[in-house]
Amino acid sequence: MIECGSIEQVREQIDSLDQRIVQLLAERGGYVRQAARFKKDSDAVRAPQRVEQVIAKVTALARESGAPVEVVEQVYRAMIAAFIQAELAEHASLNPPA
Repeated sequence: MIECGSIEQVREQIDSLDQRIVQLLAERGGYVRQAARFKKDSDAVRAPQRVEQVIAKVTALARESGAPVEVVEQVYRAMIAAFIQAELAEHASLNPPA
């Protein structure tokens, strides 16, 4: 992180981070779509135990890096919920009712 001398510089740095974050979300979404192929049903897509594993992992990473743990947890819970909905739709398209 650089020390900014103006609000414009702060905004420029945030905009740059947002671009990288969106690119990473696109990449994560691609893996989520792939995961739908390997799951047998919607319960496997929802995978609440896996969600909690991910939350535990990222909150530990937040603590290690000095990130606000509460923010990281809230962001990840919202992101995972949205990706689960996308994966459910992908899973349904791959496994239409007979």
